[in-house]
Amino acid sequence: MAGITILMVDDETEIIKLMDIYVKNEGYTLLSASNGLEALDILKTHKVDLIILDVMMPQMDGIQACMKIREENNTPIIMLSAKSQEIDKISGLSIGADDYVTKPFSPLELIARIKSQLRRYNQLNTKPVQDENEIQIDDLTINIASHRVTVEGREIKLTPREFALLHMLAVNRGLVLSMDKIYVEVWNEPFMESKNTVMVHIRKLREKIEKDPQRPNYIKTVWGIGYKIE
Repeated sequence: MAGITILMVDDETEIIKLMDIYVKNEGYTLLSASNGLEALDILKTHKVDLIILDVMMPQMDGIQACMKIREENNTPIIMLSAKSQEIDKISGLSIGADDYVTKPFSPLELIARIKSQLRRYNQLNTKPVQDENEIQIDDLTINIASHRVTVEGREIKLTPREFALLHMLAVNRGLVLSMDKIYVEVWNEPFMESKNTVMVHIRKLREKIEKDPQRPNYIKTVWGIGYKIE
């Protein structure tokens, strides 16, 4: 993946210096910012392929920055935080992050997460155009080639992870997919008691595409098993 640019947003300069070495070893370019406001300025003038976003920062923290970025940008985001409680991870994922890494972390693990997110995003956005590149489910349209989703003609902004999840359910329409199968395919890593992660993303997806998320028309829950699109 030549020409990849990573933006790391963290007020701990030693961490940035350390990751700069590892990122450059992969042939990537690392840009850095010390808070969310600086990150937003960089995104206005630079093409960034992935964002590493610390939660605890001055001026604008990672949570605020992630929400702001997600208003118009679907670049993969990996959140960093010293907090390791499950609720903190869920909060990070709920606001649009694609992955969550707790501090202290192994630089090699973070590089592996970066590669996984870049690979997933690249696959979704470079999928070959086929004769029929749209999936139509009632008023829901999923365009695989353009990575565009509309409901009743209204464009829906999805994160790469949300799009991958919706796409997987759509191409397996009528089949019940277990949560562990969904996680392995969409997150591209072994299932390790990650039901809450899948549930959070399903909830966020429903909030975006369903008229009434409590009574979904598209994504149905099959209790005790998983989810499906009928």
